[in-house]
Amino acid sequence: MPLQNAMPLPSDVKLMNTLSVFLGLVFAAMVLALAVAWLMRQSLFNLSAIHVQGDLMHNNAATLRANVAPKLAGNFLTLDMDHTRAAFERVPWVRRAVVQREFPNRLKVVLQEHKAVAYWGPEENVRLVNSFGEVFDVNQGDVEAEGLPLLSGPQGQASLVLQTYQTLFPMFQEMDAVLEQLRLSGQGSWHAQLDSGATIELGHGSTDEIQARTRRFIATLTQVSVRFERNLESADLRYGNGYAIKLRGVTTMDPGDKVDGKKKR
Repeated sequence: MPLQNAMPLPSDVKLMNTLSVFLGLVFAAMVLALAVAWLMRQSLFNLSAIHVQGDLMHNNAATLRANVAPKLAGNFLTLDMDHTRAAFERVPWVRRAVVQREFPNRLKVVLQEHKAVAYWGPEENVRLVNSFGEVFDVNQGDVEAEGLPLLSGPQGQASLVLQTYQTLFPMFQEMDAVLEQLRLSGQGSWHAQLDSGATIELGHGSTDEIQARTRRFIATLTQVSVRFERNLESADLRYGNGYAIKLRGVTTMDPGDKVDGKKKR
């Protein structure tokens, strides 16, 4: 005779089986959590070394470890890596830090320092600009490079001002002058100062427009200076078809009656 189909389990038995499985899983999870917690507290994972590599021109590994280590909480397994990275990046001159775990109890930190290329801001509250056009703060006494230019402008415009400076600098070298200061006003007007003390109003416009205006100025300035045998004191390049200059003891203006597209008053 064919076997009869097994009778389905009663609902209360199914519930008990499900509950038993659930409680078993909960118990296993609790045991696993306790085991992990116990393991994480073992001295094996206490940080024993922090290896610092990368740019160390203005910091040294021993000082960095001494300054940052007390701010770190936890061991190799529990350490907050974002907090650790931020702690290193708060050290003066450090631009970026990459932090990695090295099993079982070490950290590897690779640093990138700021490379100062210019001062930034008003002279009474000067900061520094790095090669990426980022403004950062350090002790001014730590700046070893001399002859850095002074740049300034609205907040968030350091990269643009640095780019424009790097474009104009070699152009003024053609007239044996050094561009020492470049400022972008809040209204978008550019102002330059040379190492001779001469000031130049570059006017409004993009970097390309300022470059073209400056190229035209430099191309004819030497002829004017030689003619009058005077050095440049100031220049105004905001004219639509020329520029006005003031030489030591002489004032002259290249033809053109408009300043930034408007009559100069």
